Amino acid sequence: MQAGFGILRIMLKNRKFLVSWCRFRADATGTSAIEFAMLAPIFILLLLGMVAYGIYFGASHSVQQIAADAARTAIAGLNQTERQALVTDFIAHDVSGYPFVDPNKLTVNAQDSVSDGSQFVVSVTYDARNLPIWNLFKTLPLPGTTIQRQSTIRVGGI
Repeated sequence: MQAGFGILRIMLKNRKFLVSWCRFRADATGTSAIEFAMLAPIFILLLLGMVAYGIYFGASHSVQQIAADAARTAIAGLNQTERQALVTDFIAHDVSGYPFVDPNKLTVNAQDSVSDGSQFVVSVTYDARNLPIWNLFKTLPLPGTTIQRQSTIRVGGI
């Protein structure tokens, strides 16, 4: 125990060492680089997380909008068969304008509501496995690869 303190005493008595030690403790030239090295991975993770969830939410909102627009398009039909044809035509021609949505990955189910015959339900399921977020950062917790939305609209009568 004394041997360890003996070395410390010798160092403290050595004036050159003491001056160098004080200069080292007071020097702050590398602190910014060290702080950046410690905080940069966290910042990059937050940034990639925001980008990933932004892309996913954009695709999710697009799928919801597709369901709502398809339901509004279906109002013009007089019966369920005509409404389904209108929805299918809408999906085939108008979905390509939505960002992050591939029309070939959409599955649409359009039918009269089982619980209320005066309502028409359009359900849209999107396979989101081709979104660019899944390979962005492997340890980032992300939502499921299937986006499922539906829209219900009241059907008018004559």
